[in-house]
Amino acid sequence: MLNFSSFTITFSPSFSEQNNMFSFTRTTLRGALVPRIAPRVPLPRFALARPLSSSLPRLHGHIHKPNPGEELHVTFITKDGSQQTFEVAEGDNLLDIAQAYGLDMEGACGGSCACSTCHVIVDPDFYDEIPEPDDDENDMLDLAFGLTETSRLGCQVKMTKELDGLRVALPAMTRNLQSKDFN
Repeated sequence: MLNFSSFTITFSPSFSEQNNMFSFTRTTLRGALVPRIAPRVPLPRFALARPLSSSLPRLHGHIHKPNPGEELHVTFITKDGSQQTFEVAEGDNLLDIAQAYGLDMEGACGGSCACSTCHVIVDPDFYDEIPEPDDDENDMLDLAFGLTETSRLGCQVKMTKELDGLRVALPAMTRNLQSKDFN
């Protein structure tokens, strides 16, 4: 706010993300609105950067608690051959379920279908109940270690009532391609 003996100018800044410009849009001169008096000034790049932060560990593997009577069951067969069955809610995906229960499923891309580290082998009895994989999933599955006819990415398989009792096996290894692999 600028104060002069005969008038007061008040600046109320606003930011437009659309064109990364900063402008003064509300200016009062003796209580009346006047046109913008300051030109639009581009903000420096560092002003647009988000601060670094990390999410809480409890937000990883975020699954929903099933309502009583609506529980679905999924069984994971681990790399050592042991079986672990969990009660899950409809809509949860296999990657989130495995991570929430501490199973060895990496999910390097965070469930965005950009890697093959959540590769699972689905029981053939349930494979046809799962919607067909899209092109992105098929591209990532091509990179998976130990690919089979019933392989899927855990991040893309969402639990439904039709999949109640689903059994999936975790492969012996996963392949996480990184830039250092190409040197």
